[in-house]
Amino acid sequence: MDPNLQTKNSFAWTSFYMEFADRLLQYKDKRSELLTLLKKVHDNLGLRYPFTEKGQPIDDICPFTVFGCFNKGSNKNRVALMDGLGSKIGVKAAVPNELEGIPVVPPVRAWFFGYKADRKEDDISNLWDMFEAAINYADHPSEVTKAAFIGCYNKVSKQYGIKWNLTMGLYWIRPYSHLNLDERNRSYLLQHGRSYFSSIAHISNLKQHPSAKTYLELIVACKNVFEKGDISHHSFPELSREAWISSATKTYEKRYWIYTPGDRSSKWDDFYTQGIMGIGWDEMGDLKQYQSKEAMKSEMKKLYGTEYSYTMMAHATWQFANEMQVGDIVYAKKGLYKVTGRGIVESDYIFDDGRDEYKHIRKIKWTHNGEWEHPGQAVAKTLTDITPYTDYVRKLEVLFPDDDDNGNGEVVYPSYTEEDLLGEVFMDAERYNVLINLLNTKKNIILQGAPGVGKTFAAKRLAFSMMGEKDTSRVMMVQFHQSYSYEDFIMGFRPSKDGFELTPGPFYEFCKTAQDDDERDYFFIIDEINRGNLSKIFGELLMLIEKDKRGEKLRLLYSNELFSVPPNVYLIGMMNTADRSIAIIDYALRRRFAFFELEPAFDSEGFRTIMREANNPRFDALVGQIVALNESISNDESLGEGFRIGHSYFCNDEIDEITDEWLRAVVKYELLPLLSEYWFDEKSKIEQWTKRLCDVLND
Repeated sequence: MDPNLQTKNSFAWTSFYMEFADRLLQYKDKRSELLTLLKKVHDNLGLRYPFTEKGQPIDDICPFTVFGCFNKGSNKNRVALMDGLGSKIGVKAAVPNELEGIPVVPPVRAWFFGYKADRKEDDISNLWDMFEAAINYADHPSEVTKAAFIGCYNKVSKQYGIKWNLTMGLYWIRPYSHLNLDERNRSYLLQHGRSYFSSIAHISNLKQHPSAKTYLELIVACKNVFEKGDISHHSFPELSREAWISSATKTYEKRYWIYTPGDRSSKWDDFYTQGIMGIGWDEMGDLKQYQSKEAMKSEMKKLYGTEYSYTMMAHATWQFANEMQVGDIVYAKKGLYKVTGRGIVESDYIFDDGRDEYKHIRKIKWTHNGEWEHPGQAVAKTLTDITPYTDYVRKLEVLFPDDDDNGNGEVVYPSYTEEDLLGEVFMDAERYNVLINLLNTKKNIILQGAPGVGKTFAAKRLAFSMMGEKDTSRVMMVQFHQSYSYEDFIMGFRPSKDGFELTPGPFYEFCKTAQDDDERDYFFIIDEINRGNLSKIFGELLMLIEKDKRGEKLRLLYSNELFSVPPNVYLIGMMNTADRSIAIIDYALRRRFAFFELEPAFDSEGFRTIMREANNPRFDALVGQIVALNESISNDESLGEGFRIGHSYFCNDEIDEITDEWLRAVVKYELLPLLSEYWFDEKSKIEQWTKRLCDVLND
């Protein structure tokens, strides 16, 4: 490591991290003492001690996991832990306050080793050896230290729960010597592969965790690029920070479009050659000047006549100019039954007034040119967003099986931490940790509760918090009902133009995707899970969702295929405890899922904050009546706590202000109909509570 480079770039955190690694190494053979130190620092700071298994403190720990405890969560806690731990082990470097660009681990996956049942006896010792070898090779590069590094790296890479996290840990301890390959950095490297890191493509596609040999070759390739003067970063910390900034400013979810290149596809050859896609309506001028679709429609009527509504035309031009994004996938079609190409959007909308026609364009990298049979009949529109039609997209993607987006890179999602969840879901840290431990232990959990306690909201954010980011591509949600079947869920025959075809269901496809991406967690959310017949819906797979059966294979009912539910798939069900239509909960459901109760949170700090910000006395009074109503419901022998009113009736992000009119609408159109259902045979109670709720809003 060049110390002048460190000073030049002013990455203050690197000095602390490297000295922390040096000091931590002295605990390689004193791990019990290290654990005692960690417990004391967490207790002194009033922070939850994270190193427990089944409620008991663990008896061994690796150095990368120690680093992980201050590379997750809020910056405030991270700085406090660095200060506390650093002072205990003798670090003299200043504790950094600027943490921009430092890679972090997901808050619930911060360990570099598994629970005792998941790890081998030497796993933690191997990580200490890796830690020491990485420091030695970075500080004293030689053939001997390199061989030791390679041996440790290849051994540790095969251990449970390692993979890409290993490169992050190596980067923490020697940030100028070791390359971080977390998802954020991989995405950045792939996105800029052609302009900055073309040599990387010859070494690795960054889709699979590299061997030690490949990893070291990647380090050399990047350092060679750093020596050039035409890039903005010249060290791994600079690269990591730029990747962090890029992901923070360019977050998107890839979308899919079907598109007609010109009238009757007449411009396909030209557009393919020029590397663009274009649409008509040139007389409209720059489409960015229009503030809405309505404005576009009005202008179209002026230009092209009033005999048409122009609804679809304005929708297409609006989407082309404002909704399509760099990285989206476009399928070019010819007529209703042919696909002529596939491409990746590479630019924002451009109005090129110098063109003779088709002045509205976007640059696009066409990856395919040819002619393929379109699956069924295509829409006739010029441009259509087909992202929601997942089965249709899958059939189109099958036409191009060898494509890997040509290094365009992965989608980067906003980060999401435990602190983010606790700020949005009215739950304290203790209950959150109980919930996380249940899900990790059981793999399957059911969130149950009264109407309006925010089960769906909590389920999605629970998944995001475990992933460490709002990666919607790894979360799928379905709703069960009495008619839902195995054919809907797993696989069954569906009508097609030639008769019937075997069609995979959402759970089958979700498991296949997760299986191919086994380094990351996937979350399948089932609403109204108690309304479906689980034995009927899961069929032979009911056994395979159990934690100890994950990865085992069974032959599917309709296909000569051995199928398994991957270990990285978590099931989150939701159940309304006020559902009278379900008298008995299936035993199969009880045995395979853990149950977690979500309760009304009117007394939580989060909801009290909403009340303070609303600053509406009638709102305060109404909440007081709802709390009293819930007590009455709980004491009612025919109802009980499962029928209480939830807080989410009064949490609406779509309104700017909690007004009296909005509160009256909630009471009249949501709460009173619910009470009428609860007490359908006790009109006096309905009248009593109707009066009490309405009076506080009318005073």
